[in-house]
Amino acid sequence: MPRPTARVLTLLELLQSGGTRTVAELADRLGVEGRTVRRYVDQLIDLDVPVESVRGRYGGYRLAPGYRLPPLMLSDDEALAVLLGLVAGRRAGLTTAEHTASETASAKIRRVLPKHIARRLDTLLEALAFTDQPGESDTPDAGVLLTLADAVRHRRPVLIRYTDRDGRRSDRTLHAYGIVAHAGRWYVTGKDARIGEDRTFRLDRIADARTLPGSFEAPVGPGPAQRVLSAFATAEYRYEVTLRIHGTVEQIRAHLPAGIATLEDHGPAAGQDRATERWLRVELRAERLDWLPPVLASLDRPFVIERPDELRDLVTALADRLASCARRA
Repeated sequence: MPRPTARVLTLLELLQSGGTRTVAELADRLGVEGRTVRRYVDQLIDLDVPVESVRGRYGGYRLAPGYRLPPLMLSDDEALAVLLGLVAGRRAGLTTAEHTASETASAKIRRVLPKHIARRLDTLLEALAFTDQPGESDTPDAGVLLTLADAVRHRRPVLIRYTDRDGRRSDRTLHAYGIVAHAGRWYVTGKDARIGEDRTFRLDRIADARTLPGSFEAPVGPGPAQRVLSAFATAEYRYEVTLRIHGTVEQIRAHLPAGIATLEDHGPAAGQDRATERWLRVELRAERLDWLPPVLASLDRPFVIERPDELRDLVTALADRLASCARRA
């Protein structure tokens, strides 16, 4: 059933089509009683929409002659913000399944721009370059994205049909805490009701989403973005790596962000803050180890490898290669 606000907007569209509409006709089109129509008319009048009441046998309601809804007007800065947002979203891969939607939206905006603004925007877009390549990841279905967003807002359980990375399909009942955009992909994080644990799901792997009756309470603690990053850092991979690194939180996080590693930081002691150098325990999981030695070298901080032994061998091999190159004439 449409919400009252939607019916008020429908009433405005009916009146905009022209002529005088009787209360009975409007009530029939909106699926409400006559007194409800009068209440909707009062709401339009409160919004400064000039609705006139026409008396007599053929009376009803009509809009004042010459009234039109104001057109969408964008300033130079607003038009620039909209078009850059569309371009950046497409480059980052944060689009819906309708791959052409951002392109057609850009074209519609550009068609109605004054020529002097359009020329300035063309000049900017021609001069603009990106350091990364456009995202190649699969994009989520727009209907799934909107259904999940509604479930997050109203704290409603949602049934999703999910395909994991091994190709296994399953139906999950999810208490969704939030939707997160990260590294060119969309994710939803929440509690999997069947197992009673928090999980993170890629939206492009969700084939269908349906809101279920009931409600739930969102837990206190980290927000959705932090939950997604923590899920990445603790995901099941081939190697479990534990390090001790002497440095500041900022120095370590610059090379090993929260989406890659967890950092055991017991909080600053007396007179210490996040900028204080000290030994911190770093844990991460990885499918391969060959990328870690260059990262540790770039840190340029004292470190100790607790596990695995394979990483210690790789770091030693890298150090030998660097030393050999440095000795060459």
